[in-house]
Amino acid sequence: MNPFDLKAALLAKHAQHPVIIHFPIALFIISVALDLLAIWKSNPMMAKAAYYNLIGAALTAPVAIASGLTAWQWQFEGAKLKGNLLLHLVFGLSASAMIWLLCGLRFRQRRAVQQTPGFIYISLALAAVLLIAITGHLGGIVSGVESVAN
Repeated sequence: MNPFDLKAALLAKHAQHPVIIHFPIALFIISVALDLLAIWKSNPMMAKAAYYNLIGAALTAPVAIASGLTAWQWQFEGAKLKGNLLLHLVFGLSASAMIWLLCGLRFRQRRAVQQTPGFIYISLALAAVLLIAITGHLGGIVSGVESVAN
């Protein structure tokens, strides 16, 4: 196989998910970091930047989920979900739901006088970061097992 064969790289079974998933993860984690900085520095502009990163994470999360479901169909031929693959799916969907929940909370908060997120929002956001970390760890295990099997 030619290492510079773009078509083979882009159309490889399950190759898109490991690439696409980094967009919502990075956007969300940067959003949380900017929110924490906004609180620490009392800077509403950082909170605004965090909000737009959160929207980006929410909009790209469904694409990441779709690529993961496609990878499951292609790589495992739709086999019954069990073990780490099932956990990866459950945690991934939970993390995505948390991102959308947080996006909804921030959207409602935009109309309020307070510019930086409150304690409940930050607590939920940090819990979502933990969910994402667990999901990524499980995905790495699934990917490692899959690559050893091939």
